[in-house]
Amino acid sequence: MTLLAPERLWLLAGVGALALGYLVLQRRRRHYAVRFTNLALLDSVAPKRPGWRRHVAALIAGVAMVALVVGLARPARDEKVPREEAVVMLAIDVSRSMTATDVAPTRMASAIAAAEDFIDDIPPRFRVGLVAFDDEARILATPTLEHAVVVDALERLEPGRGTAAGDAIEASLEAIETVLGTGEEVADYAATIVLLSDGDTTSGIDPLDAAGRAADAGVPVTTIAYGTPDATIEIEGDMVPVPADPVAMEAIADATEGAFFEAGSAAELRAVYEDIQGRVGFTVEQREVVLWFLTIGLLALALALMSSMVWQARFL
Repeated sequence: MTLLAPERLWLLAGVGALALGYLVLQRRRRHYAVRFTNLALLDSVAPKRPGWRRHVAALIAGVAMVALVVGLARPARDEKVPREEAVVMLAIDVSRSMTATDVAPTRMASAIAAAEDFIDDIPPRFRVGLVAFDDEARILATPTLEHAVVVDALERLEPGRGTAAGDAIEASLEAIETVLGTGEEVADYAATIVLLSDGDTTSGIDPLDAAGRAADAGVPVTTIAYGTPDATIEIEGDMVPVPADPVAMEAIADATEGAFFEAGSAAELRAVYEDIQGRVGFTVEQREVVLWFLTIGLLALALALMSSMVWQARFL
């Protein structure tokens, strides 16, 4: 919980002063009682009562004042609110390493299936686009409400040579800006890039340079390092290792305030896409809960008055 007007908490000093004054008053009352030497007469005119009852009303009234002051400070809490519109660009690595079979049946086939499931679950008013990249990046679908167009493009993916993750980010930004324009419009529309790659960048621009441009545009890049560390593929008769590069993927996500994931199986990748869907499908907004504290304060104040009337036959 956060306070939107925390400067108003200085009013608690007044509550503290009242509490201090109450304690001083109670000490004086005990002092006067001790000075009354005729104890028998004191017992007859002021019979003993359970001591704690005398303080209940004051204690509840103090709680009421604290709650009212906190209410004046405008408390708010974070609340997930479904987005009505957004743009999601999928950037999928189609380098030759995606033919590795460490993820059955292949990395590419499982990545395509997981992306299709992601698109099926995404809200219908979200625009989805697709970029495929090997040694260059290609926009296969600009952000569109026709999600079937993106699914068709996914099913036509073919492996190539090289990995140009930086170019993929640049192409994704270009596709987003084609639909939304540049500047504040992009950030206001909740655009995001989901980048899946299974290896080192071998061509094109530096991914961190592209990530810097995405950060400047207010577009987070969520990255997925896909594949297992010991995977290999056969190239001209030689077995070549094709491990994922989680360090680079995490650096891209951090530079753009995106999320980073690792997936070493089809099930893990599906779980990652479900997590991403939850992130892009909702936004967090601060909702004020002033009414809660005002209600608590008023109820506590009413309870204090009632207890004082019942046990002491007077108001506070």
